[in-house]
Amino acid sequence: MWLVTGAVVALHVLVLAQNVGADTEAVNRITADGMIERFPGDVRPAHDMLVEYMAASSLQMCLFLPCLAAVMAGQEFRAGQLGMSLLAVPRRGRLVVAKTLAAGGFLLFAAVVIAAISAAFTYVTVRDWDPGLVVSADAWTARAKFLAFAVLSGLVTFAVTLIVRGTLAGILVTVVMTALTMSQILAAFAPALDALVPLSAGRNLILLPEEDLRLSAGPGHAMVVLVVWPLLATVAAAIALSRRDAR
Repeated sequence: MWLVTGAVVALHVLVLAQNVGADTEAVNRITADGMIERFPGDVRPAHDMLVEYMAASSLQMCLFLPCLAAVMAGQEFRAGQLGMSLLAVPRRGRLVVAKTLAAGGFLLFAAVVIAAISAAFTYVTVRDWDPGLVVSADAWTARAKFLAFAVLSGLVTFAVTLIVRGTLAGILVTVVMTALTMSQILAAFAPALDALVPLSAGRNLILLPEEDLRLSAGPGHAMVVLVVWPLLATVAAAIALSRRDAR
């Protein structure tokens, strides 16, 4: 579990480190009226764009955090660990809730580390222009949205892995759901269904609509989706566990 966490954090640092030069150069070219062109042809208000970019850099790591959740859930079926837990807590519903809360706590820790790293790299690029950007109200709001998505989406994978009873199977299910968002198939033909996919909901919650980025729902709808998914998945995991042996 710690190994996976370390790998995700290291990957995050590596990706951000490669972009520091380009990001700093873009900040140095911010115009007198506060406009920035981070990507060719995409001229936007610098404050809004940099806050969103900071949140988006954290969001990309949520493609890997579900793997951490799957590993945590998959460990329950190794060496009869879940069976031993049931000896101490025979009520399986209560046990699933307790383990879900524990998993949520660890996912929150990992997400906070990722968000802190994103903030640190953002500060390095904006310190000569606006060092207070990383602690602005907009930045804290974006950070809170990321943390909510990271934990809630991770808990979906945790519950799914408990249901399918295997780390690899849990990861595969998550990959399929991720592919639905990344491929933009549902977004193109059924936006209403796309808005119900966890990763799509995270995108709708954190990012702002642009000319080349059409969101399938608003942030309020996205938050409801992100809350309902882990609730239903956890209930399903508790029911599945109560009807099967824990080996």
